[in-house]
Amino acid sequence: MGATLKLGTVAGVKIGVHWSALGTVVLLFALVTSGLAHAYPDQSTVAHVASGLVAAVLFMASLFTHEIAHAVVAKRQGLEVEGITLWLLGGVSSIRGEASRPRADFAIAIVGPAASLASALVFAALAWFLAFIGAGPLWVAVASYLAVINVLLAAFNLIPAAPLDGGRILRAALWAARGDRVSAAVWAARAGRGFGMFLLLLGGMEFLFGYSAGLWWLMLGLFILLMAGAEERQAQTGAALAGLRVRDVMTQDPDTASGDLPVEAFLHDYTLVRRHSSFPLLDERGRFEGLITFDRLIAVPARERPTTTLREAACPPGEVPVADPGEPVTDLLPRLSAAADRRALVFSGDRLVGIVTPSDISRAVALHLPRS
Repeated sequence: MGATLKLGTVAGVKIGVHWSALGTVVLLFALVTSGLAHAYPDQSTVAHVASGLVAAVLFMASLFTHEIAHAVVAKRQGLEVEGITLWLLGGVSSIRGEASRPRADFAIAIVGPAASLASALVFAALAWFLAFIGAGPLWVAVASYLAVINVLLAAFNLIPAAPLDGGRILRAALWAARGDRVSAAVWAARAGRGFGMFLLLLGGMEFLFGYSAGLWWLMLGLFILLMAGAEERQAQTGAALAGLRVRDVMTQDPDTASGDLPVEAFLHDYTLVRRHSSFPLLDERGRFEGLITFDRLIAVPARERPTTTLREAACPPGEVPVADPGEPVTDLLPRLSAAADRRALVFSGDRLVGIVTPSDISRAVALHLPRS
């Protein structure tokens, strides 16, 4: 998930906020403000609004603490953390690679709920301190609310269903017991799918009976169901591609083109004959200048095609992932998925030797997927 607003870097991890996180802030602000207004009607409207805003912002800070804990431990375990994005349903840590052993997998998973419990203790201590100094019942209630909600956050995340932290813990336990990481990941994901369906059923029933919280459970259940399904497919794909190198899946010696060609001429004289959907651009010395795809070709307005060159319409070289023929395919997958055109070029030294496309990956998975 891409960040709408980049906030900076903490502990070497890029931090961002998705626009949907505003929904969480608004919802919490409304719930806390209305609840405090009902519980403390003697307080002013300004105090109610201020306390609701503080509660919403500090809760987002709690979510950030939860995710940064995952990221820090993952980095200590040798994994690459691309960033953290806060969004509507919480936070997402983008971690490249997998833990090398069950103990590391467990450590990365358990630290999130532990951080939430630590936040709960901090807010509980703050509530006690505010009460001790006579800060007023409104602010004591805000601190107490944040303590309780962080306990609930930790408890919810410990449910043994992927993609929740409890699902990761279940995966680590099954991995340690059976010695098979793929099987452990599949079972954790299936538990997540079951839990997601339960939340959808719960949310649907509440929504039908007029409870507004049902919509929240519906969204959360759908998110868990989709993410669990994606994790199961990812586990199976990883198993199918394990041990394969880029040279094993790439299309060798791809057709190339000159970046000086006009788009219109290329469309009429080349694409209908070659039947490929992507072409690396090489200059007269064989240097890589970009990647042109059929989608980029047809995106050029018809009136501009005679004067627009392939180089001008192509994906720039810096945005095209490159790979070595001996690189494991599983290491290339994250870069391939993040690429704008979802294609990677393979170089042996300075010489272009192949291209990897989603079709190449799908073909390799189909050929090597374990049959039950």
